[in-house]
Amino acid sequence: MIQMQSYLDVADNTGAKTVMCINVLGGTRQKYAKIGDVIIGSVKKALPNSDIKKGQIVRGVVVRTRRDIQRPDGTSVRFDRNALVILDDDNNPKGTRIFGAVARELRQRNFMKIISLASEVV
Repeated sequence: MIQMQSYLDVADNTGAKTVMCINVLGGTRQKYAKIGDVIIGSVKKALPNSDIKKGQIVRGVVVRTRRDIQRPDGTSVRFDRNALVILDDDNNPKGTRIFGAVARELRQRNFMKIISLASEVV
């Protein structure tokens, strides 16, 4: 569960390293974000020669959470860190590579470009 003030790792090669969530999109009563939800965040750490700078406001989709995910077949999946992929205005990833595993639940949310770029889908 991601809420305001939560820190997330960036799982792509845009140059940002850490993002703090400042808003969860999806309605006025949306308090927590789970895998596949879009959030707005502020970049807290970034590489010095990247396009994305520290303090910049970005949109991203959550691809990994420490909170376990219950699936209809009875299994549950949990990751070791919270992570997101930075998006552009058309909900396509800004980066060209995605690091680490991403959850299969992104397929139902129509983030097919992220699924195809990911090295492992869990």
